[in-house]
Amino acid sequence: MRSSSKVQPVLVSFSGIDGAGKSTQIDSLCRYLGNAGLRIRLLSFWDDAAALKSLREAAAHKVFKGDNGVGAPDAPIERRDKNIQSSLMSAVRVGLYIVDAFSLRRVASRALRSGADVVIFDRYIYDEFANLNLGNAVVRLYVRALAKLAPKPAFGFVLDADPLQARARKPEYPLEFLISNRNLYLQLSDLLGMIVIPALQITEAKAEVLRHLSPCFFPAELSGHSVDLLMPNGNAEAKTQLDGNEPRPITYGLNC
Repeated sequence: MRSSSKVQPVLVSFSGIDGAGKSTQIDSLCRYLGNAGLRIRLLSFWDDAAALKSLREAAAHKVFKGDNGVGAPDAPIERRDKNIQSSLMSAVRVGLYIVDAFSLRRVASRALRSGADVVIFDRYIYDEFANLNLGNAVVRLYVRALAKLAPKPAFGFVLDADPLQARARKPEYPLEFLISNRNLYLQLSDLLGMIVIPALQITEAKAEVLRHLSPCFFPAELSGHSVDLLMPNGNAEAKTQLDGNEPRPITYGLNC
């Protein structure tokens, strides 16, 4: 097995509607891979790559009068930004997303040279594409072209979710918008070849994410064996494989 220091870093992204559970899955994966001895670089698309973030937030708040902050079950808010659809806003987004794509290319490329074994993005340029009319052939051409500007994740996950449950967890946008947005994410996954994690219970979704990652991150000895992401206390656990009656530690590394 090759040492992780001798292979190219792996880029992973998580996308999906608000309330789909991206933060939960990312936190779980970071703990698990970190416990396996892999060096992780975690980035947020909106905080680390999107251009003119403060200006865009201020303009959206001033023009559309939406709430700022993050919604919670006991403190819902009403955001008005990506859910505002008009010809003018579509034109503005087309321009801004080009700038974002170049910014993401710079940020992601630098992260991949940082010495990390795994670079994980909380959202990616793909999440902006889900704000566009993917039913339009010209828009689809635009999306395909822009997607080529940034490094392509080895694993680009879309976390599917029931819009009603997602809104209950993170009440920020109208249910009608979340339903429409979910459909756009599914269209986007077909268009760009992303990996859809079905709407599952949290622990089942964790296992599904790991199932996709295992061929890359873990040795062939794990093939055919179930791997739990987390111990009941929430801490990651290094696994062992039985060799006869004696447990033999599994060595972790990158295999892709």
